[in-house]
Amino acid sequence: MCAGSTEKLRAALHYGADAVYLGLTDFSLRAKAGNFTLDTLKDALSIVSAAGKRAYVTINIFPHNADIRPIERHIGDLRQLRPDAVIVSDIGVFDMIRTLAPDINIHISTQANITNYEAARTWQRLGAKRLILSRELSIDEIRAVRDAVTIELECFVHGSICISYSGRCYLSSFLANRGANKGLCTNSCRWSYQLVEEKRPGEYMPVIEDDRGAYILSPRDLCMIDHLDKLAEAGVDSFKIEGRTKGINYVSGVTKIYREAIDALAIAPYRVNHEWLKGLEQFSNRGFTTGMYMGKHPDADYSYDETHAPAQYAIAGVVKAVKGSTATVLMKGSLATGDEIVYLSSATDSSPHIAGALRDAEGQPVTVARNEDIVFMEVPDGVRKNDIIRRCV
Repeated sequence: MCAGSTEKLRAALHYGADAVYLGLTDFSLRAKAGNFTLDTLKDALSIVSAAGKRAYVTINIFPHNADIRPIERHIGDLRQLRPDAVIVSDIGVFDMIRTLAPDINIHISTQANITNYEAARTWQRLGAKRLILSRELSIDEIRAVRDAVTIELECFVHGSICISYSGRCYLSSFLANRGANKGLCTNSCRWSYQLVEEKRPGEYMPVIEDDRGAYILSPRDLCMIDHLDKLAEAGVDSFKIEGRTKGINYVSGVTKIYREAIDALAIAPYRVNHEWLKGLEQFSNRGFTTGMYMGKHPDADYSYDETHAPAQYAIAGVVKAVKGSTATVLMKGSLATGDEIVYLSSATDSSPHIAGALRDAEGQPVTVARNEDIVFMEVPDGVRKNDIIRRCV
């Protein structure tokens, strides 16, 4: 699971992620995600290690000459911090890590566009530990790669899909002078577009009839919850969730659902719980697609539209402590007595509850609790520290 901040990292681990990927702003393809400083990265790696999980640091920008010396210094820092692996896309950076920090495992990013078994064999021969395969591969193509190599294979199973080939995009550079391949993507493909014919200036023609324009460059979000067994049978070792720029509500809920689904793979045959998809639809999304995994599919299955239902719940707060039936809650949104809420917890059911009385540290009633407030409230049995409370919107 992605981790764009320490808070999101803790949430991902709490809800069952086996590993998180994270990076510093200067060397990551999500430079606007919050990310980590060197000091907070050190703390993050300690948190992950203490939880018995794994942390992968990204150096997956496409570096120019001016980036080489800073990357060298960063590799020196990572040699001391010892993450479980570093994710790279550039072969020069790969060689720098092999030379300067040979004890660190290297994963090859999806940005490296591994689309065939010969490329996979080459990376294995060079010493890569894991290949994060191109999102343009079908399951049959993944199986052919698996037959050709013995190293670990990873695939994305959920999250935003870039319109460009494996994320190599120049649209943001052209329209906003911010290079996606240096981590500064403005998500230009998500903007609303209309066509203008050369000899009819001012006459805007939507490509798809919609009162907000047409999203011709914005794919639906990837969702493979129904097909994890097929990917596992094809030889995929690790499932990856995209979403470093998403909020803690998304990170928590999506991780929890995929944790349940992955655990279900241990019992054959794989039985899909229909509540999983219903749960995923409650989080920010553009509608869902299986991408290229299932082979050719109708264009309507890939292109974004606005017909899917909006998210039903927003984050209200995070449980920081539980004593008896009383929880200390750090607010991450607004909440009032009588609001309909859901506790995102593996130890309770997901049925809605009604928020009871809210009180401050002095025991005084709180009419409406807001972001960053600390309040105390009664919670059902099974609610744990770090559980998320969500409010019906």
